[in-house]
Amino acid sequence: MKTEAIMAKLQAKYPLEKEYLQAVQEVLESIEDVYNQHPEFEAAKIVERIVEPDRIFTFRVTWIDDRGEVQTNTGYRIQFNSAIGPYKGGLRFHKAVTPSMLKFLGFEQTFKNALTTLPMGGAKGGSDFDPVGKSDAEIMRFCQAFMLELWQCIGPDQDIPAGDVGVGGREIGFLYGMYKKLAREYNTGVLTGKGGTWGGSILRPEATGFGALYFTQHLLDKAGKTIEGKKVALSGFGNVAWGAATKATQLGAKVVAISGPDGVCHILDGITKEMIDYMLVMRASNRNKVEDMAVKFPGKAVFTPGKKAWSIPCDIALPCAFQNELSEDDAKELKANGCWCCCEVSNMGCQPGAIHFFQNNGILFAPGKAVNAGGVATSGLEMTQNAEHISWDAQEVDDKLHFIMKSIHEQCVKFGTQPDGHVDYVKGANIAGFMKVATAMLEQGIV
Repeated sequence: MKTEAIMAKLQAKYPLEKEYLQAVQEVLESIEDVYNQHPEFEAAKIVERIVEPDRIFTFRVTWIDDRGEVQTNTGYRIQFNSAIGPYKGGLRFHKAVTPSMLKFLGFEQTFKNALTTLPMGGAKGGSDFDPVGKSDAEIMRFCQAFMLELWQCIGPDQDIPAGDVGVGGREIGFLYGMYKKLAREYNTGVLTGKGGTWGGSILRPEATGFGALYFTQHLLDKAGKTIEGKKVALSGFGNVAWGAATKATQLGAKVVAISGPDGVCHILDGITKEMIDYMLVMRASNRNKVEDMAVKFPGKAVFTPGKKAWSIPCDIALPCAFQNELSEDDAKELKANGCWCCCEVSNMGCQPGAIHFFQNNGILFAPGKAVNAGGVATSGLEMTQNAEHISWDAQEVDDKLHFIMKSIHEQCVKFGTQPDGHVDYVKGANIAGFMKVATAMLEQGIV
């Protein structure tokens, strides 16, 4: 395999899909040496097949707002790869959603799901619908219109969507209600992230953030460090950041920053339980303003407009918001402010320049496909409970999540340990995920 040749073809074919091309290039650069040791992969053209989604559904979503006016958005579902199991991946509702964004997310999801040890393929979907400023009734009507177009493409053994940016428990509820009405099937396994009274798993809302901190714990332990007493900066204040803030605090860390599109809140004495609970209120308000935290807790949280979480001195940085949110300049600012560890909790949260800076300057770094896999892993556990018509208690779910994140870390170490003994977590995660999917594709023939 020649990465340059494959990327040249993809760039000519998809010249405007920057996020997708970035994700593919990162993986191909990581796996090239290992791939070339397997001529059987080359003969079956595994790379040429694995970078293209199985299918893409695009559809119009028409709904009526509270003023009675007709609104139209575009919906998507990208079923990327099903070599190791049914398609699995979230739905993202955000004004910036494009096919390129969803292809990158589906591509990443394929390898992330492979790392979890669970039989799940990769997918992603969503819409350019903007939830900011929308009422609950408007969000319900949009979700119902979205599912009206999607429902025949999904199923508990075919494609199982979940939540993502802009899609939380409220949205999953509206989506599932409409699916059930249309399909006349009451199988709760068709969506994950459901409410606890109708098929949801305990700890699913917290799982992405919890799993990220469990992975971070293993990474720090491998490096001879501990999280207790360390200052942590988080971007975002949604579901993922909430889970990360909760678990980081439980583990003895001090969360000193959360951020939003409007700026950053410096939390002077570390985030409290009351403040963590208020993050859920902020998310549900659809205002998308982190300043609300400083208004609610004057003297404890100081808001600075236009700044990122990375402007606050910290030991550990956890990007939890959006792809490419952390630039090379941000990485340099973090280092200058004393940061020595960055774990991506968002998907592809760091730009390539930032990753290279971390790796070249002795800053511990791990990629999102490994760090944030706890969310989809717990979705897989939710699917298992649904299939068996049972519900596990919190301890059982948490124990399984612990085991999965430990296993993911072990795979990263196995495939990412370099000759000098240090662990390249980017390479380790990419190779581990790729080898599992590629081997399955090879064994199933040219399909």
